[in-house]
Amino acid sequence: MQELDNLALLLEQGQMQSVTTLTQQLLDAGIPPQVILNEGLIAGMAVVGKKMRDGEMYLPEVLQAAGAMQAALKLLKPHLLRDGVPSRGTVLIGTVKGDMHDIGKNLVATMLQGAGFDIIDLGVNVSPEKFVQAVEAHKPAIVGLSAMLTTTMLTMKPTIEALRAAGSDVKVIVGGAPVNQNFADQIGADGFARDAVLAVERVKQLIDIVP
Repeated sequence: MQELDNLALLLEQGQMQSVTTLTQQLLDAGIPPQVILNEGLIAGMAVVGKKMRDGEMYLPEVLQAAGAMQAALKLLKPHLLRDGVPSRGTVLIGTVKGDMHDIGKNLVATMLQGAGFDIIDLGVNVSPEKFVQAVEAHKPAIVGLSAMLTTTMLTMKPTIEALRAAGSDVKVIVGGAPVNQNFADQIGADGFARDAVLAVERVKQLIDIVP
């Protein structure tokens, strides 16, 4: 459908107003919200993700596309809930204690939303205790821990240990500028992603092995 292709292209270009206008027009025309989500918005974010990975798009452009995605999702969400469209799973995400950086975390959250996941964003400077409480309250399939500093990434291990001490077997994925696969293995994380595109892929992989 040409309009859905246009929606994907507008999203890729980060044209927020045009994306929201066309999304509303498609809803008014009776196009099922899940079709708009899958064939328009998710398709557009998939292109954004590929271009980011290939070095054809840079962070400012990706953030523009992510902002357009968020705006369109606000329009779609009530319709998706009304129609009972199933989520692909819930991901709880936050920047660990002592760290106030959130650009990378926010981008990962938006990319995951664009891939059909429900997101619970705890924000920044999140203590191990708060992660434990949120996991107990929301029962997510995945927890995502973010850190942008070599000092604060050390808080990831106590967070994972706190989750395990509380009896949770939730899958944990970690990321951020100083984090690598070796560090993730050392602290007992279930997954690592160096960027938002790979984060979506890793979460999908982990969801497949979550009971």
